[in-house]
Amino acid sequence: MAILSSTPLQLVASIPPATRVITAATIGLSLLYYFLIFTGSGTASLPWLVLIPGSSIFYPWTFLTSAFVESTIIELMFSLIVIPPSLRYLERLWGAVETAKFVVVTITVSNIIAFGLCWLEYMVFRNPVFLYGQAYHGQMALQIGVLVAFTQIIPEHQVQLFGVLKARVKTLPMAYVTFSTVMCIIGFQCPFIVIQFGWLVSYVWLRFYKKNSGEVLSGGPAYGDRSETFAFVNWFPPLIHGPITLLSNTAYKLASKFHLIPIGSIDVEAGGYSQLPGGARAEAERRRAMALKALDQRVASGASSPVPPQRAANGSVPSASRTGPSSLSETSVSPTVSSDGPSKDAPADVQESR
Repeated sequence: MAILSSTPLQLVASIPPATRVITAATIGLSLLYYFLIFTGSGTASLPWLVLIPGSSIFYPWTFLTSAFVESTIIELMFSLIVIPPSLRYLERLWGAVETAKFVVVTITVSNIIAFGLCWLEYMVFRNPVFLYGQAYHGQMALQIGVLVAFTQIIPEHQVQLFGVLKARVKTLPMAYVTFSTVMCIIGFQCPFIVIQFGWLVSYVWLRFYKKNSGEVLSGGPAYGDRSETFAFVNWFPPLIHGPITLLSNTAYKLASKFHLIPIGSIDVEAGGYSQLPGGARAEAERRRAMALKALDQRVASGASSPVPPQRAANGSVPSASRTGPSSLSETSVSPTVSSDGPSKDAPADVQESR
């Protein structure tokens, strides 16, 4: 009995602290929401628990805590299947502090943008439904943020969805963003719009602001991942790389001009390279992605065909072309030309040139 009773405790103890707190908050606040709804409380009467743009301004903690409220059992089960294992993986690479900062920034900033968008829509359309008819909740912003983090760490890793579909990790974030766009177009802005905000916020955080551990960087701690494989333009199809590159470069120059981007000891944007935090496996995945991209570029541009060796006047291939570079190191007998004229052993073309 002692062994059976200690097994759940050992399982909980094996979960990293940040993941444990986030999982417990998701379960606790979601169950509290179900209890309040069951007792007759409406969602609109819970501005202190979920984010309601017209009311939650007086409850600022909901910009973070509303993400831990899943309104249905299906959403709760999906979040518990996806988020805790993902955060456990990230926390073992980044540590508890950086993982907690990533979660807080991704959720809070995404909800702030959604909050501002609702007020802007209200001022334009004068429809109170944008303020009191929408309640933002759930971990969709965190889910897309986790996918962006996996794209940074293991972009070429292949996953199998629902036991049927196979896809590389780097294709999943934009698939989720596309789903969000479709849902918003057909009228379900809340809460699916936060997927797009979460994608953008998590990318900017990982690209420029996340603090890397000093043990993998020779020059001390640096911020973000500014390597070419994690560039913003790579999220989009090649057809629109031109305008996206112009837009992203302009935004980067403005942010640098106003000192909004921290500068680390190693500036990867300027041509340097920093090993990706997470050990040899993550580094191997990154190098593999870079190699595949270089190979694709070479195939697209077309490899130049080797020039065939030139034949001499007598139709024979020169010995250097037949034997390769190693024959150049051997002692060769060259024709000598005396002051009286060319030697008898000299080739015919040499005599003709004289």
